[in-house]
Amino acid sequence: MSTTSKKNRELLPGKIYDMLMSARTADKVTLHFRDGRIVQGALIFNHFKGTGRVINIDQEVSIDFALDEIRDLKF
Repeated sequence: MSTTSKKNRELLPGKIYDMLMSARTADKVTLHFRDGRIVQGALIFNHFKGTGRVINIDQEVSIDFALDEIRDLKF
């Protein structure tokens, strides 16, 4: 079984959740949102609520997100 959907090449929600859990200790992550935004920065993820925040101190940007808004994740 593949970890990506063949139709639009998005990661499955369970795989994104696992990657977010692993990325909590990474220095920097790149989040690709379903609406096309791409944000890099430090990650804070609340696994109980399925929500988080990515903070880019260089650009002074902080974006809250829900698990279902994420299309892809790189770290």
